[in-house]
Amino acid sequence: MKKIFVGNFAFSLTEGDLRQMFEPFGKVDSVAIVTDRDTGRARGFGFVEMGDDAEAAKAIEALNGKDSDGRALNVSEARPKTERGNSRGPGGGGGGGFRDKKPQRREPRW
Repeated sequence: MKKIFVGNFAFSLTEGDLRQMFEPFGKVDSVAIVTDRDTGRARGFGFVEMGDDAEAAKAIEALNGKDSDGRALNVSEARPKTERGNSRGPGGGGGGGFRDKKPQRREPRW
């Protein structure tokens, strides 16, 4: 099974529209449009899963750069999700100055 990233599409595009875009190239197993957690509005990208790698490759080649409502689609093989964050655990956050460091003693200026 091949997972395909589809980006830069109009916020009005639905999962049905995305499925119809890929179906001419083969069987589409699933479609997911990523939405904003707070507003529920589409974020302009999503994922399509196709069972056959050859069909997925044809779809990627044919649809990458294709115009969709005045926007050039960005279609490529999806990369594995990477962990974001830092060593401080969930929520992370920036350092914020010298809290983590001991102040260094300075030589007196005479």
